[in-house]
Amino acid sequence: MVDDSDRPLEPDAPSPPQGEGEASPAQARGEPEVDGAHAQAEPEVSPAQARFRACRWHAEVDDLKYCSNRDVLPYAGKGGFDPEAWCPDCAFYKLRRTPKKRPRLEDDDYAY
Repeated sequence: MVDDSDRPLEPDAPSPPQGEGEASPAQARGEPEVDGAHAQAEPEVSPAQARFRACRWHAEVDDLKYCSNRDVLPYAGKGGFDPEAWCPDCAFYKLRRTPKKRPRLEDDDYAY
């Protein structure tokens, strides 16, 4: 009796490469082929979504994204906010800015 437990298993015969005239299984089912790199990428955001994310009034609570501006919130609410309807020409829009560091004055010499 021969002990085959130490011998590596032989790989299955490789499948023949697909010719250019043959359709892949995904194409045969009518599905578009998805490249591995494209499957992981996020879908492109619209200009309204991009503007909403950069806006100072952008708020996010409990997975709800909404505009926290006091003039927009009563109309759109938290659950029904749509950036496509509000953000393209929003009069309240301002980019978020990091505050600039003020120069330090000499020895408690504050200008009042």
